[in-house]
Amino acid sequence: MRNYNFSAGPSMLPLEVLKSVQEELLDFGGTGISVMEMSHRSKPYEAINAEAEQLLRELMNIPENYDVIFVQGGASTQFEAIPLNICKNRKADYVVTGNFANKSFKEAQKYTDAVCVASSKDKNYSYIPKLSKDMFRPDADYVHICYNNTIFGTRYTEAPDTGSVPLVADISSCILSQEIDVTKFGVLYAGAQKNVGPAGVTIVIVRKDLQNMCQDICPTMLKWSTQIAEHSLYNTPPAFSTYVAMKVFRHLKEIGGVKAMQKINEKKAKMLYDYIDSSSFYTNSVEKEYRSLMNVPFVSPSAELDAKFVSEAAKDGLLTLKGHRLVGGMRASIYNAMPIEGIEKLIAFMKKFEKENK
Repeated sequence: MRNYNFSAGPSMLPLEVLKSVQEELLDFGGTGISVMEMSHRSKPYEAINAEAEQLLRELMNIPENYDVIFVQGGASTQFEAIPLNICKNRKADYVVTGNFANKSFKEAQKYTDAVCVASSKDKNYSYIPKLSKDMFRPDADYVHICYNNTIFGTRYTEAPDTGSVPLVADISSCILSQEIDVTKFGVLYAGAQKNVGPAGVTIVIVRKDLQNMCQDICPTMLKWSTQIAEHSLYNTPPAFSTYVAMKVFRHLKEIGGVKAMQKINEKKAKMLYDYIDSSSFYTNSVEKEYRSLMNVPFVSPSAELDAKFVSEAAKDGLLTLKGHRLVGGMRASIYNAMPIEGIEKLIAFMKKFEKENK
């Protein structure tokens, strides 16, 4: 029996996808070789690459005036790529709502006049600041947000209005989990290892008018235009990770797309939050309006009980529930591949643990 992996990433993958990958591992499509051995210049891999892009476009309703690339380096590399690529006025506004939002802000300060226009640090990132268009500099090259905060368990419930300033968002931990209107953004980017596939590939969605204003010092490999011109095949890509992502996209399309997935995710999150809220033993400190659908941090009455919870949960097949060191306690990351049965089993364990340790 498979365990339930509540890791913030790398996370669970759909069982159907894993089985399909297993079947093709030694021989993809009658080629007699694995995708892991395949040249990225070969027609079979070019077909995988093209299908991955087309499926993602369908799932996210990405308009034709946006390009999609699959690159290396993780979402964190885009923290530098963004200010290096969008630098018409060398000004950027950042909203800091957690660890990764802060990291991206610090990287941007190396390359542009980056300003933190709002932050939720005053309450340990337990909410999303109220934002209005007049908070952003009208001549800023972009406004950057982290749409879902993996560590602290918060999310934006809607994209902020930035006026004519392009909005850039890190959607690593919420991509494909809920419907997002791509047209409200100039750039969207995401690491794969939460809702898309194994670690290795990063998705970048870039509006065409933002592609040719990079700084002279921008490395060739970080230029979006480099990868766009070569359809993500400028150099050897993370081929296997992209292949698994393509399989995940197929699976998501088969079950009804992002709209259907969002309903499932809302049901899973409600089940878990409702139990936490009904308990006098567990606490979630996030303001309810901003609670993440993907990452649910919670604590018990003491650090000792938290450690005991994590240890005993692992023995029961509920893995990687330890919270991040910046928050402590526990964190259940309930990404797309986490089935409702996993939530049910977690809640049953939480009830049992609460009863035995009150």
